[in-house]
Amino acid sequence: MTENDPVCIATYSDEMSAEVARAALESNGIYAFVSKDDCGGMRPHWQLTIGVRLMIRKADAEVAAEILQQAGSAM
Repeated sequence: MTENDPVCIATYSDEMSAEVARAALESNGIYAFVSKDDCGGMRPHWQLTIGVRLMIRKADAEVAAEILQQAGSAM
């Protein structure tokens, strides 16, 4: 695994919470994206069971965890 590989920093029960956390990271210069498997939006209830993952680069994990904790968005 390299420093540029994506890793899951947190898992949320809904997409909106994950997007808020993503915005907090990106406003601090950390690229992040939301990963979810809800069958293209046709099965939104899967987010409750599978979760919505917030992904970042492995190299940014320590700083991202601190930002999320300060923002109150950490799981």
